Amino acid sequence: MTTNRPPHLAAALRRPGYLISWWPWRALAYAGTTVPVAGALALGLGVVVAPAVAVLNAARQGRPVELPVVVFLAVAGLALAAVAPLVSAPVAGFERWRLGVVDSRPLPARRPFSGDVVGSLAARYTDAAAWREVAYACWLGAVVPVAYWTFAVLALLDLTLLASPWLVDGTDDVIVMWTTVDTPREAAPYAVGAALFLPVLWYLAGLLVAGQATVARRLLAGPPAEPAALREVTRSRARLVDAYEAERRRIERDVHDGAQPRLTSLTVQLGLARIDVPDDSPAARPLAVAHEQAKELMVTLRQIAQGIRPQQLTELGLAGAARQLAGEAAIEVDVRADLPRPVPEPVETTAYYVVSEALANVASHADAARAEVRLTQTDRHLVVEVEDDGRGGADPARGTGLTGLADRVAAADGRLLLASPAGGPTLVRVELPCRP
Repeated sequence: MTTNRPPHLAAALRRPGYLISWWPWRALAYAGTTVPVAGALALGLGVVVAPAVAVLNAARQGRPVELPVVVFLAVAGLALAAVAPLVSAPVAGFERWRLGVVDSRPLPARRPFSGDVVGSLAARYTDAAAWREVAYACWLGAVVPVAYWTFAVLALLDLTLLASPWLVDGTDDVIVMWTTVDTPREAAPYAVGAALFLPVLWYLAGLLVAGQATVARRLLAGPPAEPAALREVTRSRARLVDAYEAERRRIERDVHDGAQPRLTSLTVQLGLARIDVPDDSPAARPLAVAHEQAKELMVTLRQIAQGIRPQQLTELGLAGAARQLAGEAAIEVDVRADLPRPVPEPVETTAYYVVSEALANVASHADAARAEVRLTQTDRHLVVEVEDDGRGGADPARGTGLTGLADRVAAADGRLLLASPAGGPTLVRVELPCRP
């Protein structure tokens, strides 16, 4: 039997039994250990921040600022920036360990210092992760104390209201909220309200700590790294696509240079034989049938060769082939192409079939009067957009060819986006990476 325990405080807050679990106490322990760390960092930042605020106030009020103060601020600021990557290292290490109190998910371990101390220290100043640790230390010393102080004031006010019936002695007035009370009877409603507010305080404390833990995880863990297995799958897919393209070109060349000329020669020979054979000969009809079948087979073979790589792509390029598809469409289609650089052949082939399939879907299902094809090339992507003014409501689950189109795009490491509200218009957008 397994227990579905939440792995971190933010998930526990969404559970109905949060208040009676051990999570509030873990949040309290985390907050308690935060106070000395945040307090020490706040004192360090205060050495620079407090004089800087005083100087800014003086400048805003038009008062002169003495030169020694400016020099002190400049030196202190430079010193703080110089030591921040070094000071933040032990702070970040302690915070990674302490985060386990409210978040059991592992954090990536930081690379330890190597034997080259000078090189390791120099690397701290060029490492993005080190500066994220500096940002976390500054956030912990500047923002967290303010949040904790606000919560402490709120908690102290609630405890004061809760104890107000015992604080009133019948002779002295006690200020409660916006009024004063002088008897326990008058203070009792405030005490009841404060008691009802206690669970809310527990939740607020949990939210405060969960927010702090979320920031700690984001800054100390850094951006999620791409798993090695996923990188290998991506490389493998790229290799498969390249191998497929090489094999496709070989098959196309063999068909075009080998089988197709021989079949053409056979068709010609059969045609010549039909001329030599009299029409009333018993061999005339079988020969005529063989000749027609050879011509049909030649047309089929030509279509197969064009299906491997459309001939118009080779002759006209992507923009010209798209315009040819637009000219053959049953509706009016405008083509806008902005292709300043040559498109890689596999991407070009995929984009051609995207345009072809999308226009076929428009003609078959959209009930549209016109469509527009846009081909745009950025630094890293080829963007293909096909938009129509049809009735909309396109759904890949209804077998409109979009699923196969999405699979073809995914095989090229691209992505397909579809916007097709009821009533139209429909926009198919495909983004294909252009690998160098």
